Amino acid sequence: MKTLTLVFALSLLGLSMFSSPAVAQDAAGAEGIMKQAHLAYYYAGDDGLADVTMRIIDKKGKERERQFVMLRLDLEEGGNQKYYTYFKKPSDVSRMTFMVHKSDEGNDKRWIYVPAVDLVKPISADDKNSSFVGSNFSYEDVSGRHWTEDNHTLVQESELDGHAVYVIESVPKVEYGGFAKKVSYIDKDRMLPLKEEYFDKKGTMVKIFRAEKIEDVDGILTVTLRSMEDLKKGGKTYVDFSQIDYNVGLTDDLFTERYLKNPPREFVN
Repeated sequence: MKTLTLVFALSLLGLSMFSSPAVAQDAAGAEGIMKQAHLAYYYAGDDGLADVTMRIIDKKGKERERQFVMLRLDLEEGGNQKYYTYFKKPSDVSRMTFMVHKSDEGNDKRWIYVPAVDLVKPISADDKNSSFVGSNFSYEDVSGRHWTEDNHTLVQESELDGHAVYVIESVPKVEYGGFAKKVSYIDKDRMLPLKEEYFDKKGTMVKIFRAEKIEDVDGILTVTLRSMEDLKKGGKTYVDFSQIDYNVGLTDDLFTERYLKNPPREFVN
């Protein structure tokens, strides 16, 4: 079926402007790299659909699984976006839906529909770093944090798992509950984040994101398997994207409150 990124996908962008030694680049260069990586990861195509399987493993090794469909529509490249997620399994989350209206100004809006109580609930900005359906990903991890919200510094060029990478340190411009510092390892050739390390105010690493698998989907390089590990509380979540489609012609009206309670069957069956 389809894609995104919860989450949960991506387009290949040029690298020629960064052909000089990375260590010589200024803050604008570091921000440019993070912009390209963000566009590749979160703005692949004009829209996307995917079947998604999420495996949540707690610190004792107990495993839970969630299956859902994710839809994404880009209103402008690098700008406003809309996400819609419909949960299929297990029974305790079946028919639950989650929607995000992302703004490049940072005032994102999020809603969740809980069928057990027939309630549509807005998710406040204070809750955006809460766990997404009990996983190690937060609500904001699903749709991404805009690169302009942080100051970026190019630390070095290095290598990760046989791939040449830019190592970039990001610090929030305004105090932020998600992290005090993030270190990203951006693949030079594919311009995708291979790993992200998150640190708290004390400088302790608290969680790690990894792009476990990258595949070519209709000419678009896509992170089809990703993980988030919680080093503080323990546990790890894997998110596996399948049946991925890009540029399928999703329309803006699909991302409205009426479809929270009545999902578009042509896309979620």
